[in-house]
Amino acid sequence: MALAIRMSRGGARNQPFFRIVVADSRYPRDGRYIERLGIYNPLLPADHKDRVVLKEERIKHWLGVGAKPSDRVQRFLAKAGIMEAPKVPAQTKKDKPKAKAQERMKAAEEAAAAAKEAPAEEAPAAEQAG
Repeated sequence: MALAIRMSRGGARNQPFFRIVVADSRYPRDGRYIERLGIYNPLLPADHKDRVVLKEERIKHWLGVGAKPSDRVQRFLAKAGIMEAPKVPAQTKKDKPKAKAQERMKAAEEAAAAAKEAPAEEAPAAEQAG
């Protein structure tokens, strides 16, 4: 049985409310769960004390048993100091411009650098002549 610590949604439409539960990973998101470990109310302000309420000792127990937290729950646990934050992968090459655009940018940088150097070289020559 693969245990997961995850959020189970409740509340009405446009008024979400989440239970933080430990459940078998094969169960439906809002279905049966083994134990409720806390609550998350996203409608409360970020600094409100009741926005995220966790039963820390029970969470530590389930982590010790081998339950895996979801990414969002892992962030909550990191904020509470129970475990470290999830790793965020480095940006991939997708965010970089295509090859032709990179060549144009490089050429523009070289032209700007050459333009900067040219006036700097001419200025001392003008002073020596005068």
